[in-house]
Amino acid sequence: MIERPRRNRKIKPIRDMVSETYLSAHHFIYPLFLKSGSQKQEDISSMPGISRFNLEGLLFEIESCLELGLNSFALFPCIEDLKKDKIASESYNPQNIYLNSFREIKKRFPELCLISDVAMDPYSTDGHDGLVKENKIVNDETLEILGKMALAQAEAGADIIAPSDMMDGRVGYLRSTLDESNFKEVSIMSYTAKYASAFYGPFREALNSAPKFGDKKTYQMDYKNRVEALREARLDVAEGADFLMVKPALSYLDIISDLKNNFDLPIAAYNVSGEYAMVKAAAQKGWIDEGKIIAEILYSIKRAGASVILTYFAKQALKDKII
Repeated sequence: MIERPRRNRKIKPIRDMVSETYLSAHHFIYPLFLKSGSQKQEDISSMPGISRFNLEGLLFEIESCLELGLNSFALFPCIEDLKKDKIASESYNPQNIYLNSFREIKKRFPELCLISDVAMDPYSTDGHDGLVKENKIVNDETLEILGKMALAQAEAGADIIAPSDMMDGRVGYLRSTLDESNFKEVSIMSYTAKYASAFYGPFREALNSAPKFGDKKTYQMDYKNRVEALREARLDVAEGADFLMVKPALSYLDIISDLKNNFDLPIAAYNVSGEYAMVKAAAQKGWIDEGKIIAEILYSIKRAGASVILTYFAKQALKDKII
């Protein structure tokens, strides 16, 4: 035999030399959950190792992450029910806990990257990502609310806004809204291919944001579809997106690869709460080697074509030197 691929696998230095995929702290965005109240930290039962933090606890958590080289964070708010309404007006209240936290975080850690979430569901009494009228999610009127929300987030210091609502035309609407208010430098990380997935359950528990009726299938994508993701991506690129995101990640590695191979923008992938919870549950039972599974999952997402990974494993992967 002239060709013997095993020669390049015989010892670790050679394996490292020819490795095709690399991961570092710079490839991660760490999702964080914000809450109100005096309690610094509150565990999330379905996501072992992940907590909701008040502002004081959040600042401490971010500081510990920065020491590991982790410097990009996506912040999600858990809003009290009494502050929710049909039109998610609390989302653009300049003194809400979310926007106040952005200002404090950027004041304390100006060097980090903060990614905001643009969607109505954390603030809405209906628990949907869009405005509900006569039991239907209306598209165009939702855009006006999202525009107010995105502008308030940009004013509070968001480096990247991330519309997760899946309304048609929202990237173009938000780009115009930001540009007209002189926030041309604020990036848009669009949830381009966000599927109607059963993997979101623990996240909805963390934010108390589950829909109060029906489901999200009229706006989130059908998990049986692949080509449709290319159409969504084409529209987002034309409307001015800076990143294209696929959510969830593990069951959609083909979609990550498709977007990577067809578009020039960086591809983000969201390794979501259900994917995290399954690993943690199996590890607690002693059924898997947790560290090795985490590494294999993260490298698979990167290998598929993701430029950046939003993952609840980020801190653990760096702290425990899993990657």
